[in-house]
Amino acid sequence: MLRLLEIEYNKLRYSRSARILIITYFILITFIALIASIEFNIGTIEFRVADQGIFNFPYIWHFNSYIAAILKLFLAIVIVSMMSNEYSNRTIKQNLIDGLSKKEFILSKFLTVLVFSGISTIFLFIVSLILGYSFSDFTEFSIVFSDLEYLLAYFIKLTGFFAFCMFLGILVKRSAFALGFLIVWFIFEGILYAVLNFKVFKGTDIATNIMQFFPLESMSNLVVEPFSRLNAVQTAATQIGGELTKDYGIHWYQLLIVIVWTIIFIYSSLVLLRKRDL
Repeated sequence: MLRLLEIEYNKLRYSRSARILIITYFILITFIALIASIEFNIGTIEFRVADQGIFNFPYIWHFNSYIAAILKLFLAIVIVSMMSNEYSNRTIKQNLIDGLSKKEFILSKFLTVLVFSGISTIFLFIVSLILGYSFSDFTEFSIVFSDLEYLLAYFIKLTGFFAFCMFLGILVKRSAFALGFLIVWFIFEGILYAVLNFKVFKGTDIATNIMQFFPLESMSNLVVEPFSRLNAVQTAATQIGGELTKDYGIHWYQLLIVIVWTIIFIYSSLVLLRKRDL
């Protein structure tokens, strides 16, 4: 496995665009800290975003996981480009000539996906820990390290998404078209949900129950938006006669769905590579 990772590392090391995107991704995650300095002036009222509790433990694990997941497109571009470059530079053919099997080739890409996801999760953990201890009102050990399942969900979400991007890179061969296909699939799931929810199964939860098994929707469900959890939002909703009863938890079956999709994407990539004439 170390040999396979070393091969992929050498390929990425000499790719200037990949280095820029990876560095940009991690820099943007650290920029979450800038949210703490944002101040709003509404008439005579002044308040700072950090004072609203977004960096309180354990809420910060949810908030930062959600925000960081939005930035995953930067690494997705790296994954897709990594696959398309194998075809355009003919390195895939050279790797196979040099004795690398197709199974090992796919495994090397998947190991890279796991490394990206793992490093991203560890980095997010460190950034969140620093921000939490800097701004949180609660620093008791039992509170600080509760709700860490959001980081697990973040890791699995990234792994599934990158595996999907890897599959698209092999399927389409061109990074621009692969990313275009990803956008088209995202739109397709949105349209399908709208049709099922407002036309076919109007007034029921059937559409939501069906869509949770689709790849992008299942990944999205792992870490739902955290903003409505804030006390200020809950209070505002109560004052206008509403009530927010959203489920923010991480459920085992949601994790399982994404894991199954990840396996499907990796296996499909291998099948596609074995059938394709290189």
